[in-house]
Amino acid sequence: MKVSREQMAENRQRIITEAARLFREQGVDAVSVAQVMKAAGLTHGGFYGHFKSKADLVCQAVEQMVAHEEPLPSFAAFAESYLSADHWDNAGEGCPTAALSLEFRHQSPEARCALTKAIEAQLARIAQTLGKEAGQNLSGEELRRQAIGKWSAMVGALIMARAVSDTELSEEILTSTREFLMNADD
Repeated sequence: MKVSREQMAENRQRIITEAARLFREQGVDAVSVAQVMKAAGLTHGGFYGHFKSKADLVCQAVEQMVAHEEPLPSFAAFAESYLSADHWDNAGEGCPTAALSLEFRHQSPEARCALTKAIEAQLARIAQTLGKEAGQNLSGEELRRQAIGKWSAMVGALIMARAVSDTELSEEILTSTREFLMNADD
């Protein structure tokens, strides 16, 4: 039975969506193509009709994870949401940088490039938000420096909070980092 172009596009999108979720939850290396296809409700054999390789899928999944990001309402609101128990507890729907960075040094150059673009885009969003909040008081270079420092603290805190086995310590890491970031300019 022949599949329509529309159905092919829907299937491809479902594969990418499920791969993005599974990669963030379990890590790229821990997820097989067969697992992605099963999660998408498709057979393993159809994978290569959509992608050249798993590395190609990884790139497409990372690009999708950040494709529709909206401008930040404020840095404080972003930090509050990012460093929340909900984000900590839902890696499959959360930040690809925190979920994937540690293992991406072992991924293909194409996959690393996709994550690099995602990180650059996020840094630009944060710098733009910080610039709006600071008015004309900071140079572009200073805004980028602050964006890198603040987001690095947030990503690191989320990674640490997810890594420890003590829920109270996880909450303390997230809360302390939020408080630190809100008082960093004082």
